[in-house]
Amino acid sequence: MTASKSSRARNARATAQAGARGGAARNGASGGTAVKNASAARGGPAKPGGTAKPGGTATRDRDQARNGAAARGPRTIEVRDEPAERGPAPWLQIATFVLALAGLGVSIYLTIAHFTESALAGCSESGLVNCTKVTTSPQSYVFGIPVAVLGLAFFVFCVAIMSPWAWRASRREIHLVRIASLVVGIGFVLYLVYAELFTIGSICLYCTSVHVITFLLFVLTAFAAAAWGLKPGAPWKLVPDRQPE
Repeated sequence: MTASKSSRARNARATAQAGARGGAARNGASGGTAVKNASAARGGPAKPGGTAKPGGTATRDRDQARNGAAARGPRTIEVRDEPAERGPAPWLQIATFVLALAGLGVSIYLTIAHFTESALAGCSESGLVNCTKVTTSPQSYVFGIPVAVLGLAFFVFCVAIMSPWAWRASRREIHLVRIASLVVGIGFVLYLVYAELFTIGSICLYCTSVHVITFLLFVLTAFAAAAWGLKPGAPWKLVPDRQPE
C-alpha cells in the first residue's frame, strides 16, 4: 500500500514537470512570433541568421537615383546665336555706290574738257545755261586748283567710301568719315551754286548734275545715320537666298 502511494506520487511529479516543460516551449514559440512581427513592422521581414535593417529599401532607391543622375552627366543649356542687328539696307548701299560712279563719270568729263579747252557736248553757249562761261570764269578755280579737279578727287573718294564693302566695314571711323566728307561736299556745292547764280549769272548743266548727285548722296547718308546709326551695313547679294518652304 505504501509502495503504491509512492509510485503514484512519482508519476504525478513527472506529469507536472512534463507539463511545465511543454508550457515553456509554447511560450518560447509565441515570443519568437512576436519578435518577427515587430521586426516586420520596423523595416521589413526578418531574415534568418541576421538582423533586419530599417529603411533599407528607401536607401537603395536614393542610391540608384544618384547613380542615374551621375550617369546622365551635368545638364547643359543650349544657347542660340541671334543675328546681330545690321546697319543700312542693301538697296541704300547700292544706290549710293551707283550715284558715286555717276558723279565720277561726270567729273572725269569736266576735267578732260577743262584741260583740253573743248566745248561741253549738248550745253548752250548763251543765256542762263552757258557752260563755257561757267567753266572759264575766275570762280572755276579755288585756291588755284580747278574746280573740275577738286570734283574728280571728291568723287574718287566717294566711290571708295560709298562702296558696299565700305558700308559693311566694322570700324566706326569709316562711317564718321563718310558723313564728314558729305558735309564738306554739300557746303562746297552751296558755294558753287551761289557763285553761278549771283556772281557768274549762268549755270552749267554738267555742274548742276554734279551738284544734284552730291545732294542726293548727302541725303541718303544722313538718312542712313539717322535710321541705322553708325553700324556695319547688311550684306547684299545679286541673287537673294531662297526662303525655305
